Amino acid sequence: MTGTPQIDFGDPRGLADLGTYLARASRANPDGAVRLQVLGTLLVTTVAVIEGTGLMGDGTVLGMRVVTIAPSDAIDTTVSFASVADRLARDGASALLSVPPTTVRAPWSGLTPPRDGWEPVGQLDGGAIDSIARQGISQVAEGTPENAGGHAVDALRRRTWGAMSDTVPPIAAGLAFGAHVLGFTAPGEPASIAAHGRWTRLSTSRGHVLVR
Repeated sequence: MTGTPQIDFGDPRGLADLGTYLARASRANPDGAVRLQVLGTLLVTTVAVIEGTGLMGDGTVLGMRVVTIAPSDAIDTTVSFASVADRLARDGASALLSVPPTTVRAPWSGLTPPRDGWEPVGQLDGGAIDSIARQGISQVAEGTPENAGGHAVDALRRRTWGAMSDTVPPIAAGLAFGAHVLGFTAPGEPASIAAHGRWTRLSTSRGHVLVR
């Protein structure tokens, strides 16, 4: 592959969808990044809605979309939201994304969820998932004093998003937050919940959210 690698979405709407997805992700993690993986005719885009802690990345919440693209050389790079936004502003009317050349270090990008072996756990309605997320957002907002330090805020967020819901099946509130923020849920549309070891996955027609 020579020159700047490009990802061909085949349609400008595909590129616009990527822009919407990353704009939503950046609201939760403004200084975040996206991992772009091209596997033949598939593009896997992964973002961290919540970055976890420790060597195992406990509490990490990842958003993931898989879309079909034109055949391309293999790409696996992690770049900042800002750099992709710059490219989208320039290439917005095109179906081609020029991959930013400057990569970033993101500890979560080394976490690769399993591709198979998932065990179905159950389903939850999109409205119930949104309700869990909104409740958590309120708890974080109401529980954060004006002059709270960064450590106190981080601790509150970890407690809030790590708490399990009282739904059947129960899910971590952070999983609901990720699905809500990324726009993956819709009232009346079920989301499938699956488990694999330390991982839990929530899936809808719009994408996947994973937590460990």
